[in-house]
Amino acid sequence: MGRALAGVAVFAILTAGCSASPDESQSKPGGRAFTVAAAGDVLIHPELVQQAAQDAKRTGKGSAGLDFGPLMAGVQPVISKADLGICHMETPVGRPRGPFEGYPEFLVPPQILTTLKDVGYDTCSTASNHTFDHGLKGVRRTLDTMDRVGLGHSGSARTPEEAEKINIRDVKGVKVAHLSYSWESFLNPTPRKERWAFNRIDTENVKQAEARARKQGAEVVILSVHWGLEHYNEPSIPQLQLAERITKETGINLVIGHHAHVVQPIQKLNGTWVAYSLGNQVARHSSPTGLTEEGAIGWFEFRETDSGWDVDARYRTTLVDVPPEAEPGEELPDDAVEDHRLVDVRQMLDEPGGLSADRLARYRLAADRTRGFLFNRGAPGGDGLAELSLED
Repeated sequence: MGRALAGVAVFAILTAGCSASPDESQSKPGGRAFTVAAAGDVLIHPELVQQAAQDAKRTGKGSAGLDFGPLMAGVQPVISKADLGICHMETPVGRPRGPFEGYPEFLVPPQILTTLKDVGYDTCSTASNHTFDHGLKGVRRTLDTMDRVGLGHSGSARTPEEAEKINIRDVKGVKVAHLSYSWESFLNPTPRKERWAFNRIDTENVKQAEARARKQGAEVVILSVHWGLEHYNEPSIPQLQLAERITKETGINLVIGHHAHVVQPIQKLNGTWVAYSLGNQVARHSSPTGLTEEGAIGWFEFRETDSGWDVDARYRTTLVDVPPEAEPGEELPDDAVEDHRLVDVRQMLDEPGGLSADRLARYRLAADRTRGFLFNRGAPGGDGLAELSLED
């Protein structure tokens, strides 16, 4: 997960492709439409496993003593409203009762996959620098579990035959393909004989995968890409170069980025929306920075036009509330955060209830800072990036 490794790896793979601009197209009479909600990294650190154990005791729900439902419930109204929900599952999963591991070789509870399905996600990208943390066995267990809970997946494979398949879903009568690519970890590289099990960022591979998707009837192709440098709110030069090539050389309709663990801009580039990094969807780093707890849900509205697909972009700010670490005997404020919770920031600001000024100030900071990072490459202007209202 080191910044230097990420930078070297991404520089080594400047890659591929995108779509014609629909900016001046007119809506097609009777044309189809659908919405996509996408978010950043799902990274289950040990503190979140402990939280799920505490919540299971309270709720009596979950499985094998873990309930991730309360942790994730805050985003359910947004994710479940979309016609297609796309998550990024950063790590392999273990067995329901463990053992589990944190950084650097993650092995997380499979119960999180059930919760992702429950809050409204339909499919997940699985290509990341942690995909092979526990080898092919970990890849297979993860995909087997996703199949059992009803989550689609793209980015890794259990067999060479599966590696050639394209994840295509019917979304309100539109065939939508989802591709997933990543730079590869130097810590746990894929063995040469199993290189088919993991999608590495490569221009030609992306182009070929899109061509296979189109041949199989895909009308829209969405690319998830694991790239960039950790903890930087601006995309790196290799990210910008890769985004330029993707949006010029392929017909991909939307690019969703992750890996930075902080929010980076959303930009309309050569007519195609690129979300460089949506931050963390849910995580609890050992040293929270404030920025690593802030994230964004990207919301994309596709409308069929005479010349292709027109896409409008919206966003919704999220925040992982982290309980303060109290010293023995220390008294905390009455409304201090007690549990790790993923919250919808706009909902908290619109319906504050009895929250203190300090709590509301934290949510306003997340909203203002996220908006600033997302807008930092000019998307508000004529491109129209704006905050999502659930009343729309």
